[in-house]
Amino acid sequence: MIEYVVEHNPDDRILTRASQILKAGGVVAFPTETNWVAVVDPYQQKAVDKLYALRHIENSKHFTVMCPGFQKAMEIALIDDSAFRLLKKVIPGSYTFIFESHKKINKFLKASKTDHQVGIRFPPRKLCQKILESHGDVLITTHLSYDMFEDHDEAMPIYSALIEDQFSNLINLIIDPGEYEFLGSTTIVDFTSGSPEVLRVGLGNPSLFQ
Repeated sequence: MIEYVVEHNPDDRILTRASQILKAGGVVAFPTETNWVAVVDPYQQKAVDKLYALRHIENSKHFTVMCPGFQKAMEIALIDDSAFRLLKKVIPGSYTFIFESHKKINKFLKASKTDHQVGIRFPPRKLCQKILESHGDVLITTHLSYDMFEDHDEAMPIYSALIEDQFSNLINLIIDPGEYEFLGSTTIVDFTSGSPEVLRVGLGNPSLFQ
């Protein structure tokens, strides 16, 4: 099902429905500033399994965790005071931060259980923030890439009707703001060594961590 919304003022009823779907183990898709993503509640194991099935990848691969705020982020990641001060200056923003992970998330994500790491995001797009705020907890996410679609020309954009046509058996709700633009990839910053290390330069300003 596709629901069309206004980016900066999505209908509360649609946001509530999205959260209900997620809490019931369903999958929701929407665009971020980087690409279309599919998200699930990480504490619903059947939902996590759906996300792996969607990407056709082994459950040893990492997913990124979107966070509605620091309180929820600190429930799943070990964020010390110095990292907290740095993050406060740049979030929400186009960054993925890698931290040591808490047991709370490890038992649901095999990759985190193996290496005790988790990648977290505080997305800048208003729609993403509204979805996270309505749900009230973290969501794990994977991007929807061109290689996941049969016979799709990469010169053409991925759009909601295409996602529905391809993945109606796995994705329960698609939230479409109508007008959106993908700006590039996130900047990845690794905090697991104790000091920030920029692993990939993207939209976020890397100089703040160097």
